[in-house]
Amino acid sequence: MALTIVGCGPGSPDCLTPEARQAVQAADVLVGARRLLEMFPTAGRERIPVGSDIPWVLERIAERLPAPVAVLVSGDPGFCSLARPVLARFGREGCRVIPAVSSVQVAFARIGLDWFDARFVNAHHRIPELDASTLGEVSKLAILAGRPQALAWIADLGRQLGGDRRIFVCEDLTLPEERVREVRLAQLADLETSSRTVVLVVGRECLP
Repeated sequence: MALTIVGCGPGSPDCLTPEARQAVQAADVLVGARRLLEMFPTAGRERIPVGSDIPWVLERIAERLPAPVAVLVSGDPGFCSLARPVLARFGREGCRVIPAVSSVQVAFARIGLDWFDARFVNAHHRIPELDASTLGEVSKLAILAGRPQALAWIADLGRQLGGDRRIFVCEDLTLPEERVREVRLAQLADLETSSRTVVLVVGRECLP
């Protein structure tokens, strides 16, 4: 299959699967954010960096097919990634998708907690319009928080949710500068964090 969407994991090259490495090495064209392209310095004959203009990127992919194209996405392709517009444009039958470890998985692993019943929210590119009442009795909330405004929004959401909750701020997971810290809700809005941040809001009853 000419078009492959490759999950590149949360950041460290150590998290790349053998299947992902093989798919990238087999591609003539690599498409992805610059930091993802830098993970494969010798692969591909052509590189197309991804910015904010996604329609432009999709057109460049269409022009290169049927040459082998690998679209690099951070984390797992199924979670808040470029995979959605690529699949919408080229169809599921026209794409091969290679899964990977997501930053949310790593965040829960770092605090030693399962996540099968967690709720996920993306506040990475923009602040979502989310009514706290729609979350019901959720006890595990994972939020992608890669922008400064996200932390103040999460703090406000936490106050709306109420209850006894623990807050974990997980930055740069799997990278040398990784940091995982527990903070109080009142501290959250004033923190300075990385653009690669996951915030876990967890009911105290979930952690012994």
